[in-house]
Amino acid sequence: MRAIVGRVALSLLIACVVPAALFWSLFQVADVWVAILAALGWSYGAIAFRAVTGRRTSGLLILCAIVLTGRTGIALVSDSTYLYFLQPIISDGVVAGAFLLSLATARSMVARLAGDFYPMDHELSVRPRICRLFTGLTVFWAVLSAGKAIATLWLLESQTLETFVTVTSISAPTLNSLAAVATIGAAVVVGRKEGLLGPAPALAATS
Repeated sequence: MRAIVGRVALSLLIACVVPAALFWSLFQVADVWVAILAALGWSYGAIAFRAVTGRRTSGLLILCAIVLTGRTGIALVSDSTYLYFLQPIISDGVVAGAFLLSLATARSMVARLAGDFYPMDHELSVRPRICRLFTGLTVFWAVLSAGKAIATLWLLESQTLETFVTVTSISAPTLNSLAAVATIGAAVVVGRKEGLLGPAPALAATS
């Protein structure tokens, strides 16, 4: 259980929390373009560090790096910070659609990402409870992403840039962290029912 929580926490910290904190800090002391480039640089630096040290790069970190690359490229070409902040809204909408569309495939999106946090093999991934868990979590994250897109669009259109950056820099990592906790909680319940967590049967029998 500690290993699972550790992997999730580390993935969220590297892929989401640190770039958001770095962006907000540099936005306050420098300017928005420095913050934009620093956030992107962090993502590529984290990927390079894990590659050099032979560590596995999580799918979440790669996904965030791809999204930040697209956002930064479009913002630089258009010389528009508005488009930079609009793109996460579009990205959340795309993610929500991708998660929902993945339900029509052999493997839902959560099933594809689960291996980043828990060793998965074919036998484990096709268990009925595990399949239902992956389906439910895929729907959960799709709805969450769609809700974030709607709320963030409202903030972008109704608030000043300073207020928007401050609110989203705090709310986005917080919301993602709470959603991760809920995801872990659901996974733990199913994991215990499947005998994947807790003491091994042999040890339990001798205690």
